[in-house]
Amino acid sequence: MNSLDMAGHLIRRLHQQSTQVFVQQTQAAGYDLTPVQFAALDAIQAHPGTDQATVAELIAYDRATIGGVIDRLEQKGWVRRVVSERDRRARELSLSPEGANIHATLLPIVQALQDDILGPLTEAERTAFLDLASRAVRA
Repeated sequence: MNSLDMAGHLIRRLHQQSTQVFVQQTQAAGYDLTPVQFAALDAIQAHPGTDQATVAELIAYDRATIGGVIDRLEQKGWVRRVVSERDRRARELSLSPEGANIHATLLPIVQALQDDILGPLTEAERTAFLDLASRAVRA
C-alpha cells in the first residue's frame, strides 16, 4: 500500500482541509477562532457550569492545554470562569452574553460548512463516512 493512501495520512490531510474550511468560513463571517475554540464554546453552551477538565473530555482535547483555549475565550469576553462553590480548586465555566450570541451566530455557519468539508461525496457517502468515522473514534 502506498503511504499516501494509508488511513493516518488521509485523516491528517482531511483534518487540514477541514481546519482550512472552518477558518476561511468563520473569518469571512468576521470571527477569529479555531475549531477547538468553537468546540469548547459549544461544550460550555451545552453544559454550563462545567469545569475545564470536563470540557476537555467532552471535546476529546488534552487536559494540559485546554486551559490556554479557555484563557483565549475568556480574553475575548466569550467565557466566564468563576470559583466553584462545591470545590474551591475548580473553576466553573459559562458563556458570557456575548459568548452566547457568538455561539448562536456561528452554529449555523459551522453546520453549513460541514457540506464543504465533504463536498465531493454524495449524501449517501457522507452518511456512510460519518458512520464509519464515528465508529472508529468511539472504538
